[in-house]
Amino acid sequence: MDYKKMGSRVYIRMDKGDEILSCIRRVCCDMDIKSATFQGIGACDKVVVATFIPEKQDFLQHERNGMLEMISLQGNVVTDVNGRLKEHAHGMFSYLLPDSGEIAYLGGHLQSARISYTGEIVLDVVEDGFIGQQFDAVTGIDVWKLEGKA
Repeated sequence: MDYKKMGSRVYIRMDKGDEILSCIRRVCCDMDIKSATFQGIGACDKVVVATFIPEKQDFLQHERNGMLEMISLQGNVVTDVNGRLKEHAHGMFSYLLPDSGEIAYLGGHLQSARISYTGEIVLDVVEDGFIGQQFDAVTGIDVWKLEGKA
């Protein structure tokens, strides 16, 4: 992995074997970034996405291995109430069905993705303050805290 800051953005090039979310977290830690949004494209060979099941307050995981084009990656990094960085990302991946060669898609809440060739991520840094995170009792999930500090 290599990265460079230009203006309020950090450009990250990920290499074969890099795990996307852990690389983003590492860049944020190295650069003391408290919150940011990101987007990216690339190619992966192992992806785990999930679908949130509200009735169970849990995720159903979907794993795929092989050649996966990362056609869309969007997410954010925030600071939780304990001062820890947390990533939240959604991704869409395409792959070929083995029997027909037709294109299929896999998408959802990204839990992990390993780069197979390269990944190109743009991190938009929040430079004036930061976005926190707090638990929302109505939905039962963590949401952005936009007032004050986390």
